[in-house]
Amino acid sequence: MLTIKNVTAKNFMSIGNNTQAVNFDTEQLTLVLGHNLDLGGDGSRNGTGKTTIINALSYALYGEALTNIRRDNLINKTNAKGMIVTVDFDINGKEYRIERGRRPNTLKFYIDGVEKADDEQQGDSRETQKEIERIIGFPHNMFKHLIALNTYTEPFLSMKTNDQRDMIEQLLGITEISEKAELLKEKLKRTKDSIKEEELRIQAVQNANKRIEKNIDDIELRRKAWDNQHGNKLAELRQSLDALSHIDIEPELEKHRQLDVVHKQYSKMQGLQNELKQLQTSSKRSASSLVSIRSDIEKAETGVCPACDQSTAHLDTHEAYTAELKEKEQKEVTYSDELDGKVSVVEQSLADIGELPESPITFYNSMEDALQHRHNVDTITEQLEERKEETNPYTDQVVTLRETGLEEVSYDTINDFTRLKDHQDFLYKLLTSKDSFIRKRIIDQNLQYLNYRLNHYLEKLGLPHDVRFNSDLSVDITEYGRDLDFDNLSRGERNRLILGMSWAFRDIYESLNQPMNLMCIDERVYSGMDTTGVEAALGVLKKMGRESKKNVFLISHKEELQGRVSNVLYVIKEGGFTSYANDIEILDN
Repeated sequence: MLTIKNVTAKNFMSIGNNTQAVNFDTEQLTLVLGHNLDLGGDGSRNGTGKTTIINALSYALYGEALTNIRRDNLINKTNAKGMIVTVDFDINGKEYRIERGRRPNTLKFYIDGVEKADDEQQGDSRETQKEIERIIGFPHNMFKHLIALNTYTEPFLSMKTNDQRDMIEQLLGITEISEKAELLKEKLKRTKDSIKEEELRIQAVQNANKRIEKNIDDIELRRKAWDNQHGNKLAELRQSLDALSHIDIEPELEKHRQLDVVHKQYSKMQGLQNELKQLQTSSKRSASSLVSIRSDIEKAETGVCPACDQSTAHLDTHEAYTAELKEKEQKEVTYSDELDGKVSVVEQSLADIGELPESPITFYNSMEDALQHRHNVDTITEQLEERKEETNPYTDQVVTLRETGLEEVSYDTINDFTRLKDHQDFLYKLLTSKDSFIRKRIIDQNLQYLNYRLNHYLEKLGLPHDVRFNSDLSVDITEYGRDLDFDNLSRGERNRLILGMSWAFRDIYESLNQPMNLMCIDERVYSGMDTTGVEAALGVLKKMGRESKKNVFLISHKEELQGRVSNVLYVIKEGGFTSYANDIEILDN
């Protein structure tokens, strides 16, 4: 198991000269909430350094921030030097530590407390970084989807087709991909005048309102479809129960028990009868043999040889021969008596059985069939009662959307997403053939489980769409038989799909490699999702922390989430520097 224990940072982004640390080695759902005292305190959540936590973790592991920030811009601008970030992690009992910094550039890698290499240029050592990624088990691009899910990370379904295929092949272990990722940062020039910005803002609001209205209509259709499906299932179960009710199963079972007794008695009688026949045959043979022996004795006693019917004068041992015949006679008599005794015993056993009772007439051919009938009745009855208790999950969604009304989307948010999509680009080099037999075999073995986990999470998140990976690694999105693209979905639907896909990717990775303790989600849960979606996502995350021994960090600026989580990490911005409320004790490097 990969257990990321903690990360520490000094002079990193908004963190100043006082080393800050965050502990990851727990099993809980932690809300990361900011307080920007430089902007007034409570209510000022942005710009505190919440995302700095996962940027620090990303930099410590890979030498790159989570977002497109140049390495030199990661250094705290006030202090301008002495930036150092560390991470401690454990893999199956082996302890690892990475220390990485700039001004001066450093990269130190420890295994069980022993420094891996003594390289004066470790800060730029590609070989050391390759070794680190080999041990961790995944490169930076997969880190963004498996551990640190951020709103600035390009969604999987927005990536180019070749990049999607490369990532899935990488996830499934089909190919060895050597990452040569170059961070390209381009700044957008703000050339739009105030009129254009206003037009864009108005258009964004209008588009958002249209999506909400369409969402209400879609949910209403799903609600009606659920009612129809639920009614049909109830009718089907009642029909199945009626089809079985023509048989009173308990008398049927009693008849089978009686029939079993009759069969056992009949089998016993047949055995005794066969035994009696064998004994009678043996008795007849013994009687015939005894007559022959006695005839020979009579001849011998009268002086006649039994063998040639001549005088016994030629026999030297006449008396011995006669004695031998009498001994043989005695043995045969004893054997005949034994046979007679056994015959008497068998005849008495047959008499004890007497006449067999009449076999009862049954509906089923076997007791197993009758028991299966009773099981089917019990199962259908239970299912019917469970179905009766079900309530339409879409009713509350419709009511909530109608009561809250249409949501407004700010211009800044939409603009940020646009810039994000324009500035992110990833390049991967594929090292093995895509058409190999091994590749196809691995795909066939793992896609079924990937699709199962993906649609499991989508169902939990309340997304009705069917999303499926095909054998060519393309992705189909359908709703009620209608093919859709990722961009056809509303913002809330896209976020549900992004979360479900990230969790499914994590499940498939852990099934093929090793479990991981840490998951960070930056704003994805609340971004564009309605109350039902947020609650569903929180439910999944809490279950991960509780049952799968995960430490889930939920980064948000929504204060109302405090009452829904077991732990809150406060990120405080004061005097231009970031600090964390529940730091672990760290010795200054």
